[in-house]
Amino acid sequence: MDLTTTYLGLKLANPLVASASPLSYTVEGVRRLADAGVGAVVLYSLFEEEIDAEAERQARLAEAGAERFAESLTYFPDMPDADAAPRRYLRLVERARSAVDVPVIASLNGSTPGGWARYARQMQDAGAAALELNTYQLPADPAVSGRDVEERLVETVGLVAAAVEVPVAVKLNPHLSSPANMAVRLVDAGAAGLVLFNRFLQPDIDPERLGWTSGLGLSAPAEARLARTWIALVRRQVHADLAGTTGVEGPDDVVAYLLAGADVVMSTSALLRHGPEHAGVLLDGLSDWMAGRGFGRLDEVRGLLAVAPGADATAQGRASYVAAVRDANAGGYRRW
Repeated sequence: MDLTTTYLGLKLANPLVASASPLSYTVEGVRRLADAGVGAVVLYSLFEEEIDAEAERQARLAEAGAERFAESLTYFPDMPDADAAPRRYLRLVERARSAVDVPVIASLNGSTPGGWARYARQMQDAGAAALELNTYQLPADPAVSGRDVEERLVETVGLVAAAVEVPVAVKLNPHLSSPANMAVRLVDAGAAGLVLFNRFLQPDIDPERLGWTSGLGLSAPAEARLARTWIALVRRQVHADLAGTTGVEGPDDVVAYLLAGADVVMSTSALLRHGPEHAGVLLDGLSDWMAGRGFGRLDEVRGLLAVAPGADATAQGRASYVAAVRDANAGGYRRW
């Protein structure tokens, strides 16, 4: 069975990619994932807040003693390296790249253009095979329009893509006014791949404690429907690789993403629940499914259920919605 595929120009042994998670915080974790059989590993994300916090701390310490007597002006406090978090991350990139044979993809998580181009370049120089730009933001300021949010995203992607030679993937959130339009614009800005979708870790209210809970939870298969829908809709409309993520628990979830048109399928929750070795279960299940239906290569499966070239994706999406409502009514789910 030939499970080989390409993603971001990288040749992968199979389409299963371990996405950013605590499993990729260490070289040993990355090695476990590679030994389990994944085609590539996305390292945990370097967060904008980590960089900003350490830079601010250094600035505060640099000011310490500024108003002391002249004879103590030669005194300087011991200052931590403002780039400590990035340096740790770069060391992980270097060591992970040397420890495994699968591509290692670095991840940047931020919401503003800032210094991302600089850190992207450093990650490339440390040996990252590609970069994943994770733009997690909740635009809650009523003075910021949807157009402003999208323009900033396109600007950020353009800056990062221009700063590196390695391919850049963008992890999108599903709450865009027009995901298909944004997909095209991001590819035009330099994105070589799109990851659908980023999963918002929504907090919730605990009535007993009269407070908020973190809302951190692992994904469930039902959550994959939104991502698969959009992958099927944009597969023929963008010239970029597509990664499906969220809700990958069993082999059927992997198959469904491939049928929708995903080039690779990413998993975090299932590998955290069952351990990295669960990758073998997913890949064996994919091989069995393909063999049972006479498929010998992934190319024969990928995009079989994507919207056909030239078809009206908007009309097809509307038709699917109407059909679902009719099926629900026929099945006795009508509200009286």
